[in-house]
Amino acid sequence: MAAIPEKMKGVYLTGFGGFEKLEYREDINVPTPKKGEVLIKIGAAAVNNTDINTRIGWYSKNVKAQTNDGGKQGFKDVDDDGSWLGQALVFPRIQGADASGTIVAVGEGISKDRIGERVLVQSVQPSFTGENPYDCITWGSECDGGFAEYATALGCETFAINSDLTDGELATFPCSYGTANNLVWRTGVNEGDVCLITGASGGVGSALVQLAKIRGAKVIGVCDPGQEDRVRGYGADEIILRGENYEEKLGVMSVDVILDMVAGEQWPQLLKVLKKGGRYGVCGAIGGPMVDFDIRDCYLKDLSLCGTTFQSKESFEELIDYIEKGMIQPVVAKEFPLKDIVKAQEAFLSKKLVGKIVLNVAGD
Repeated sequence: MAAIPEKMKGVYLTGFGGFEKLEYREDINVPTPKKGEVLIKIGAAAVNNTDINTRIGWYSKNVKAQTNDGGKQGFKDVDDDGSWLGQALVFPRIQGADASGTIVAVGEGISKDRIGERVLVQSVQPSFTGENPYDCITWGSECDGGFAEYATALGCETFAINSDLTDGELATFPCSYGTANNLVWRTGVNEGDVCLITGASGGVGSALVQLAKIRGAKVIGVCDPGQEDRVRGYGADEIILRGENYEEKLGVMSVDVILDMVAGEQWPQLLKVLKKGGRYGVCGAIGGPMVDFDIRDCYLKDLSLCGTTFQSKESFEELIDYIEKGMIQPVVAKEFPLKDIVKAQEAFLSKKLVGKIVLNVAGD
């Protein structure tokens, strides 16, 4: 195995704001794995909503707009609560919640036998700071992540993967598919359920379609015009175009489960189409975080509503098993070199591509 250099290429996030806060460097110190950590040579990383949201400070309670409204220039009046935990973020930060690579060194307490393992890192991890199991951090937010040639990660949150997929394809899985599989777990998607998935053409949406189909659900995907064939291609049984009225297209009380990452103005329609006893799960709000919620829609229909961020180890191990068995397929929209991260985020924000935007780190 090649010697580990002292310096590496990577991207610093220098503060909350626009693209100018992304600084590509070639003189960043290669990190040294601490006790319980591994050092990973990154092959590829993928762009996610959480990367954009953190850069622009969207998580701040002062921000009421959808992600795309500040995607290029950021938001004003972002306080220290701009991170998703609502705590002050330490800058500069190397982002990147999604990455694949190979372990090249280990810290104290980690077997050297792990060197050479091809791995994925679970994006959302226990914080190990409290008793609440939902206390967690995100790799690439509270600690440095995969937007660099090398990254450290906890050995217990770094999972070996045996797959013929490329690094770019594997990089599409941890954040989006990890989030999606945890949402499927939490909402209890079962065989025969009618499942409505918003944002079905995106990274998490394409994952949700595949994972819901694995569990035997009938899937209705919501997407933009022109994306229908791709969304059907990875499993959707029916399509609703973004902006169409859910009640008119489906009828009231016609859906067992809703898996949502959009929220926004159409949100009240979602509760209308849920059956009595239906389940609603949410893992994002790219259409805007503020919704008009008539609480009567919830209690008079005995609905179950849940939000998900924390990812269980069991759901991630199940995801690894799905990948190794070829049961789910990566959906790569386009690849960029790491130095073109701004172009990659512009493509992501355009919402014109189906699937994940990937950064080719090893080939940069």
